[in-house]
Amino acid sequence: MKEIVKVFVNPDKCRMTGGCMEVCPVEGAIIVKGGKAFIVQEKCDLDGICIPACPNQAISAVEK
Repeated sequence: MKEIVKVFVNPDKCRMTGGCMEVCPVEGAIIVKGGKAFIVQEKCDLDGICIPACPNQAISAVEK
């Protein structure tokens, strides 16, 4: 299993379904700016649970 080093949202794919925010266990790790979700890297625990929660595949991870 590869280690996740960064999780990010592709704003062009984000449709604000809210699935990522519902499953994220860290308050404030996913925020909304300008109608799109963004990952706050300093708060993200890198568990990747938000990735499959997005029906638009807007969330990706950089792996080590």
